[in-house]
Amino acid sequence: MSANCIFCKIIKNEIPSLKIYETSKTLAFMDIGPTAPGHALVIPKYHGAKLHNIPDEHLYEILPIAKRIALALDLAIESPEGEGYNVLQNNGRIAHQMVDHVHFHLIPKRDSTSGLVVGWPESEEGKAKIKEIHAKLEAAFKAVEESSPIKI
Repeated sequence: MSANCIFCKIIKNEIPSLKIYETSKTLAFMDIGPTAPGHALVIPKYHGAKLHNIPDEHLYEILPIAKRIALALDLAIESPEGEGYNVLQNNGRIAHQMVDHVHFHLIPKRDSTSGLVVGWPESEEGKAKIKEIHAKLEAAFKAVEESSPIKI
């Protein structure tokens, strides 16, 4: 835990929150600055600024809990255009992370302009380098996989 982290303070009940679900390793609660009605957060109780800072054993519950919250959101919030939601996880200020504690956003989409609005421009530089980056990424992944105590 970090003494100055707002999410760690929420975990320790030093700051109130609207909890949705809690286990010994995970906490889900409502975002107090929602992008859309129903905007929720799922966080590991282990403090780390970026995804790669969190031990695997503190990540196992995150997606199953996010999935259940997504299903509950669909039941709780009526949607004229059907179900839709974004799952968002940012790492670092340049990626728009505002709280330096790993967190996953579940942001309901109830129409094309609500919640998170994403523009996805293609990168010509990325297209040109895709094979080069793939080779580097594949080699780096193998090195990471070999050093990981938990095998997938």
